[in-house]
Amino acid sequence: MSFTAAKTQLTHQGAMAMLSAAIAEADRIGQPQCIVVVDVSGELIAEVRMTGAKFLSRKSAFAKAQTAASIGAPSANIPADFRPGIAAATGGSVTGLPGGLPIKIGDDLLGGIGVGSGTGEQDIDVANAALSAIGADTFPQA
Repeated sequence: MSFTAAKTQLTHQGAMAMLSAAIAEADRIGQPQCIVVVDVSGELIAEVRMTGAKFLSRKSAFAKAQTAASIGAPSANIPADFRPGIAAATGGSVTGLPGGLPIKIGDDLLGGIGVGSGTGEQDIDVANAALSAIGADTFPQA
């Protein structure tokens, strides 16, 4: 029986590369964003609120990142019928809003990224740009 396990983890350098790529994409599309990167346990690694991004979108971006890290899938995958109850049960830490994507490289779940302040499609595009920057799996629009 083994009492330890080796794991791959996202570094702060990786998180910063993700932020840089996400900011570049948000600038390209002309939509300032709140961008949050969390580790696999949902703890904050890095974040930015771009100039002009909606300040309350930081909270939704954080919930999107935590949701994606928790379920290992896009935040929008939370079934609509469960969204109000699960949001209430977790104090708003879980959301079904689009814009949260897991950070996965192969079979390794490294965390989540949440983006908010644009449309759901814009948020997902910015998150995917961040994932591409570190060679992580990307996710098509739903």
